[in-house]
Amino acid sequence: MTETYDALETRDPAAREAALMAALPAHIAQARRHSTAMAGWLAGVDADAVTDRAALARLPVLRKGELLERQKAGRADDPFGGHAAIGWAALRTPRSARRVFQSPGPLYEPEGEAPDYWRVARALHAAGFRAGELVHNSFSYHLTPAGSMMETGLHALGCSVFPGGVGNTELQLQALLDLRPTAYVGTPSFLRILVEKAGEAGVALPLRRALVSGEAFPPSLRDWLAGRGITGHQCYATADVGLIAYETSAREGLVVDEGVIVEIVRPGGGEPLPDGEVGEVVVTALNADYPLIRFGTGDLSAVLPGRCPTGRTNRRLRGWLGRADQTAKVRGMFVHASQVAEVLRRHPELKRARLVVSGEMASDRLALRVEVEGAPEGLAGRLADTLRDVTKLRAEIELCAPGSLPNDGKVIEDVRSLA
Repeated sequence: MTETYDALETRDPAAREAALMAALPAHIAQARRHSTAMAGWLAGVDADAVTDRAALARLPVLRKGELLERQKAGRADDPFGGHAAIGWAALRTPRSARRVFQSPGPLYEPEGEAPDYWRVARALHAAGFRAGELVHNSFSYHLTPAGSMMETGLHALGCSVFPGGVGNTELQLQALLDLRPTAYVGTPSFLRILVEKAGEAGVALPLRRALVSGEAFPPSLRDWLAGRGITGHQCYATADVGLIAYETSAREGLVVDEGVIVEIVRPGGGEPLPDGEVGEVVVTALNADYPLIRFGTGDLSAVLPGRCPTGRTNRRLRGWLGRADQTAKVRGMFVHASQVAEVLRRHPELKRARLVVSGEMASDRLALRVEVEGAPEGLAGRLADTLRDVTKLRAEIELCAPGSLPNDGKVIEDVRSLA
């Protein structure tokens, strides 16, 4: 069995679930006490009653677009939109942020003082990083938190860090050859650039392992690096909640981090989907400093059945499978994934739905394809009325057999010709 970071990774799944659910009531109560936004967002929620996933699923999903709007609205007196429990003196918070970052949007994220604040050490350990190594960190150290996320995790492991940041390829290559680090963290594309530049110069890099993130890491690139002596692993993290899941030596999906509760929900809605169904990744991070509860990442994934062969017992994700925030403009009106989710909510007998936009621009055809057992009398007419009520658009209704629509998380498919 692969050496694990700590005993949490090999817990009995029932014990892990019990511990996570036991922590939820206090976490929600603390969030409402110290986060004005959470106090309003969860007004009327009995925190003591949120002790299982069914109760958690009844809470609203906070999506990135809503968080951005809340931050914009509160920017004059609170750049975090009331969501953070830490800040600085002007925000009258009991604890101070060590750093504040800006992600595209712009969205602002605080970094607290806890060691390994973003919980990345676990992913680094699974990728083979160990104490005493010098690690070349080519993630950004300005504006966004990626550089700090990795550095704090590396320090927690006992590694030394060269803060390469982004760009300056020639200088970074020179540092790699002079300092001889054994490991790399950064994007996979920049690692490939460094390896290719070294090859052009007729030298080999000293790197033996890498943890990459921020981009797709296809098996072809993983194998290309392996052919040059570098074992690469990937992790899934966001600036909002930190580490979500990480790859192990088994190369079978991504193991969910021990400090988060992950749900896969219907894109545009909040209903948890069965294991194996592709949907939006929704995360509750047990972080008292920045308590985002049921945060919709906008990413698509699915639960991978079974346990990791390395002995880790947490749930696994298939990996990044696309984006959940789907939108199309039809006959001059925007249609959103949340509207398709609302049609499904009003008709619980449906399994899946897919709104297909076809034809040519300015001559759109709309079809709602739904999975349902049999062909209930009058259902097509009722669905047409519901869709028109929700979207103000008319569409053909196609009743499909269960399992016939693709399991890819796509609820709006735009196949129009651009002619």
